Amino acid sequence: MSTIGAIIAWVAFGVVLYVYVGYPILLWIVSRMYQREVQHAATTPSVTLVISAFNEADVIKGKLENSLGLDYPRERLEVLVISDASTDDTDRIVQSFEGQGVRLLRMPGRGGKTVGLNAALQHASGDVVLFSDANILYKTDTIRCLVKNFADPAVGCVTGDSRYLEEMDSAAHVQENAYWGYERMIRTMESQIGSTVGGDGAIFAIRRHLYRPLAPEAINDLVIPLQIVEAGYRAIFEPSAIGFEPSAGDFRKEFRRKRRIVNRSWRGVMSVTSVLNPFCVGIFSWQVWSHKVLRWLILPLVILSAVGCFMASDIGWIYQLGVWGFVGSLVLAAIGGMLPERGGGLVRIAHGMFYFYLVNLAAILGVLKALTGQVEMVWAPERN
Repeated sequence: MSTIGAIIAWVAFGVVLYVYVGYPILLWIVSRMYQREVQHAATTPSVTLVISAFNEADVIKGKLENSLGLDYPRERLEVLVISDASTDDTDRIVQSFEGQGVRLLRMPGRGGKTVGLNAALQHASGDVVLFSDANILYKTDTIRCLVKNFADPAVGCVTGDSRYLEEMDSAAHVQENAYWGYERMIRTMESQIGSTVGGDGAIFAIRRHLYRPLAPEAINDLVIPLQIVEAGYRAIFEPSAIGFEPSAGDFRKEFRRKRRIVNRSWRGVMSVTSVLNPFCVGIFSWQVWSHKVLRWLILPLVILSAVGCFMASDIGWIYQLGVWGFVGSLVLAAIGGMLPERGGGLVRIAHGMFYFYLVNLAAILGVLKALTGQVEMVWAPERN
């Protein structure tokens, strides 16, 4: 039994270590040995900017002003706002911009973001469609930075860099910012060797003819890029295309957001299962398994490793250390959840441990809900 426990502990721990450390190292090695260049050109294809909105009266005016002020030929840019049956002043505010070429498409009832995007693509006229949220503000050159990549006929999807507003200093914001710095590094290296896994729903663009209508429960910024890679095109990350948005700013909101995203993402990957098969998409399947699927399963792997250490605790001190390390991490996480927002290095470490367990608990709950057929299709923005 002790030997079995030791095997379980090392295998589970090895997978966790691989996901967070091994995968980035392997990506770095592969990207140093082989890179697929992207052809760039200062082209100006027609672009439809699709803004998804539900009760965004507080931010939609600023978003439209930002959109109309972007450095892109006005005659080449179409702005289309999809209102998911908003009940506040969102629609009225959008209609006040109609004289400037902004169009409103109001959904007859709440169906969720993906239902709205399916409708939007029937009205979009641009060769390139740029998907955006209402609370993100783009740098003036964002569209130009995105579309230059479409000069390469192999590129079908381009994701920009969504950054958090710096004025927020909550503990949750600090942890989210650190996580996205790590994620940015991963996406950059994935793009260098072929395609990145998924997009960012607040800032990603595709060739319009590659859009395939999605199931209502599909999470668009994961499934659309996966479908495009499945079709033989590249999905890349463009770090110079930048937008700024507020973070959830609160651990509870981040928990709900993460659970919802993983809940829909699990179903999304399972709807495009060919991307898990290396015989269909080559090395990209390794990226999907490493970047998404295994990462969503981190918490049960951590627990499994701790259980294995407990089973093997009588054959070596290292397994006893594993048990106490797991217990200690739980205690530290509990403390981190109770500590004030600001503090020094030790406080940040405690907050980091709390964030680790929080988001991974949210992830596995999202997976379990997906496996039982529960999908969170419709929600209100966390800031409302």
